[in-house]
Amino acid sequence: MKTTAAIILVLLILLGFNSFYTVGEGQSVLVLQFGRILRTDHEPGLHAKVPLLQQALTLDDRVLSFDGAPQRYATSDKQSINVDFYVKWRVANAGDYYRATGGDELQAGQRLSPIVSNALRGAVDAHTLQQLVSGRQDDLLASALRQSSQETQKMLGIAVADVRITSIEFPDDVKAAVYKRMQTERQQQAAAIRADGKQQAETIKVNADAQAQVIRTNAESAADKVKGEGDAQAAQIYAQAYAQDPDFFAFYRSLDAYRKAFGDGRGTIILKPDSEFLRYFGNPSPAPAHR
Repeated sequence: MKTTAAIILVLLILLGFNSFYTVGEGQSVLVLQFGRILRTDHEPGLHAKVPLLQQALTLDDRVLSFDGAPQRYATSDKQSINVDFYVKWRVANAGDYYRATGGDELQAGQRLSPIVSNALRGAVDAHTLQQLVSGRQDDLLASALRQSSQETQKMLGIAVADVRITSIEFPDDVKAAVYKRMQTERQQQAAAIRADGKQQAETIKVNADAQAQVIRTNAESAADKVKGEGDAQAAQIYAQAYAQDPDFFAFYRSLDAYRKAFGDGRGTIILKPDSEFLRYFGNPSPAPAHR
């Protein structure tokens, strides 16, 4: 008798515990009976239900995150790229969410991924690769967010809060061709720069040669002018010296001629004894004037 009473007491306690459920902050609870939704509770606190016949399914009402698998897209300029993305989402309609996914977050992510992926595909198709990597992602993502959120709310009871691209890469089979094209473009740019530099160097050299020729011509002209002026002054001095004392001038000129002829000590001159060139070696008196 005591054993039966104890069993009954335990069953009553279990039924009592099974008669209540708790709704926490950021949660909602679906009350189900034979798989059919009876009600949805959002108010935090303790709630009651019929034990054994009714079940309480707790759902997370907070914003959740889902990382999509990399998808291959084609841009409007026919560039093939791999796009990684993630999605921020939350339960918008608990009943629709339960009927579509059974309240399973993993299944929700699996059904959410192709919807967002298709929305991104349409947005990527409308943009060039340059636009995607140069700050035009906001427009693209806004379009994908609107389209995917409309579909997920209608089909899954899910509201898409945000869609973000984490990386854009070329597929392995495209990278080699892209790198080759980039290398060719850089080589062409380098060749153009070298050719331009060579042309500029030739222009500078020609200009420098022309300027050098002008400087040499001006210098030679100035030198000839100075030399001419010096020769004129020398001739004038010679003329003045000759006018003052013709005999001494003739003697001085003869000494200058001797110095030039015998200055190095190795010169040899064969002359007649009565040569005018040697007249100061014999009789230094001036030669008689010819009549």
